[in-house]
Amino acid sequence: MPGSLNPTAMVRLLGPWNTGAAPAYRELADVVRLLVMDGRIPLDVALPSERALAVTLGVSRTTVTAAYASLREQGFLSGGQGSRGRTSIPHRTVPVGGPGLAVPDGILDLAYASLPATGEVVHRAFADALVDLPALLPSFGYDAVGLPPLREAIADRYTAAGIPTTAAQILVTSGAQHALNIILKTLAGRQQKVLVEHPSYPNALDAIRASGSRTVPVPMPPAAEPTSGEDPASGEDPASGGWDIEGMVAAMRHQRPAMAYLVPDFHNPTGRIMSNLQRRRLVREAVGTGTVLVVDETLRELNLDAVATSPLAGFSSAVVTIGSLSKSHWAGLRTGWIRAEEDLISRFVQTRTTMDLGGPVVEQLAAARLVRAFTEPLDARLEELRRNRETLLGLLAEHLPDWRVERPRGGLTAWCRLPTASSTALTVVAPDFGLRLAAGPRFGVGGAFEHFMRVPYTLAPPQLESAVLALRDAQARLDASPQLRRTLKAPKEAAAVA
Repeated sequence: MPGSLNPTAMVRLLGPWNTGAAPAYRELADVVRLLVMDGRIPLDVALPSERALAVTLGVSRTTVTAAYASLREQGFLSGGQGSRGRTSIPHRTVPVGGPGLAVPDGILDLAYASLPATGEVVHRAFADALVDLPALLPSFGYDAVGLPPLREAIADRYTAAGIPTTAAQILVTSGAQHALNIILKTLAGRQQKVLVEHPSYPNALDAIRASGSRTVPVPMPPAAEPTSGEDPASGEDPASGGWDIEGMVAAMRHQRPAMAYLVPDFHNPTGRIMSNLQRRRLVREAVGTGTVLVVDETLRELNLDAVATSPLAGFSSAVVTIGSLSKSHWAGLRTGWIRAEEDLISRFVQTRTTMDLGGPVVEQLAAARLVRAFTEPLDARLEELRRNRETLLGLLAEHLPDWRVERPRGGLTAWCRLPTASSTALTVVAPDFGLRLAAGPRFGVGGAFEHFMRVPYTLAPPQLESAVLALRDAQARLDASPQLRRTLKAPKEAAAVA
């Protein structure tokens, strides 16, 4: 989208916004606010002038002027009356890990699933890294592959997990998203197809779309309760574990995607884990069809129920694995990696040098120490997450009994089915109740998942209670005004993922 938005394009984004459920200016402001928060109108884009938008919408200029004034007051529009305001986010100085997004003061954030740092452990790693730094200062400091101590530490972890790996099979990246962008630029793009689970991780869907690739979404089946005493990770039923493997097989055979992006370990957003039987079947088919399996394992260590599975790379040397310290230790580290065969790593390095020439040295030194002592902070972190998960599930059952909540086996989030298609509407009204949410359609393509909401359990129990009570009140407002819910549904043609 260019740096300004013309009236016709904006009307298309707005959809059927004016139903009379509230004053027209308020409805207009609400929908524009949603479009900015959900990324469908990017930041720093000039909106149409008041006069031009009023003419195109067929409303009075007073309506548009009042809507723009409301958006300026809330911090979603910059510039004074009469000028072409540019989109913005309130209190942009408070980063939350999203692409240019920020949380206003006093808002509980459920839009992002991320934890604070494992404080003392991360701090000590950086202190030790500064001791190691002088030995590297005589060098140029560029290393497109990654520092050898970090690559060796990562390779040793894979080897210890039963997947023999050398440092030559590791490329260090600036986080998992950076890794995925390198892989997409190397293996896909140019209208090639990429198979994805549906739903999937929003930033991955965004990266696939930005690469020029075409997504091939394969729906995940509805949640099913496991039989008493059954471990879904080791069951013999191909339908167990929550993936439609036969649907993926059919898509590989008929669509011939260049690659598949999968999150088999505590899937984001559902928290499911893929069984070993399903992994083996998937790998066998991918080898047969020439589809490269790209596996995101950033959540694998957050194994709350101690489910035993083998890493997907253990079933085939052709699997490409993405890893990261963002979920296990701290997103602020911005340290990730790719594990693959040496010839692929060489191709990834060539791609990487067109994007940057290497990662920060001190961060890699610290990351090497964290990887060597990977499990040190995990026991306490897992116990905290288990407590948070039980708190959230109990609160949702008590205060939102009509929501159907899928119990996650691990990871950071619960996937909830709402009684009505109100996910986007909830996202719009939630800030009025001190809450920030990620609408269900952000996790899909084509406007899917209006009946769903991802709710992280990364906040402390007292904050989770406040958040669920706010969710209840926001839901109550929508239930009292069905017209408002219909008004705030995202237009299908504007359901891009942020």
